[in-house]
Amino acid sequence: MAMTTSLADLSVLLVEPSHMQANLVTRMLEHQGVIEVKVVDSAAAALAALTENAAVGRVVISSLYLPDMAGTELVAAMRGDPDLETIPFILVSSETRPQVLEPVRQSGACSIVAKPFNEQQLSRALYAAADYLNPPEDMDIAEVESLRVLLVDDSMASRNHLRRLLEELGIERITEAVDGKQAVNLLQETMVDLVITDYNMPEMDGRELTEYIRTQSWQNNVPILMVTSEQNMGRLAAVERAGVSAICDKPFEAGSIRKLISESLTR
Repeated sequence: MAMTTSLADLSVLLVEPSHMQANLVTRMLEHQGVIEVKVVDSAAAALAALTENAAVGRVVISSLYLPDMAGTELVAAMRGDPDLETIPFILVSSETRPQVLEPVRQSGACSIVAKPFNEQQLSRALYAAADYLNPPEDMDIAEVESLRVLLVDDSMASRNHLRRLLEELGIERITEAVDGKQAVNLLQETMVDLVITDYNMPEMDGRELTEYIRTQSWQNNVPILMVTSEQNMGRLAAVERAGVSAICDKPFEAGSIRKLISESLTR
């Protein structure tokens, strides 16, 4: 993964109620070269600190269980605030239940780091955040600004996160749909160069949308990139058989999604 910036340029806000855990993570961050680390012990304190100081290169690393609200609620509050919605969010948690982690996956979080973790795992998450903050000036795709992208996801936060990445690449012609059914209606009258879709959606899911495009749409050769939190290997295998061009997990690294977009479009 390309290291687009030094970790010394990051300003980390660590949200951790455990003094022992906060000290451990702070030492790891310092070993990775992070110079500015501020520690708070609650979501309210985190939101206040973010509002008071819009530091350049700010990244939030948060525990899941906080005294006043869950980390899932903290990232939701950030994504609902125009001044905070673009700040990279890294969740640190021992939680493994999909239903608990799903709101974070759908929020546009950069990474979920599972406890216990080592410095290498934390470092990867930090570089993912740095890469999101410092997108490349261009991609190896001719006339990227002319590309027409259909973005399909029932999560507004996820759509907003993906839209920001696309716009940073110079892609401006972006059409959004909240599920597969709406996407089908749009594809009947709108020509696109790339479809980026979620898997789990109401009305028509990502597999059904992929099958429709490949078998019934007049745009049956359009590249389809699936960005999903789905973990069931059987379902993902069915999506691949349906004809999806590439699959990317949520949460995703900005560099990975750019690479997949580039590969899908240049195939």
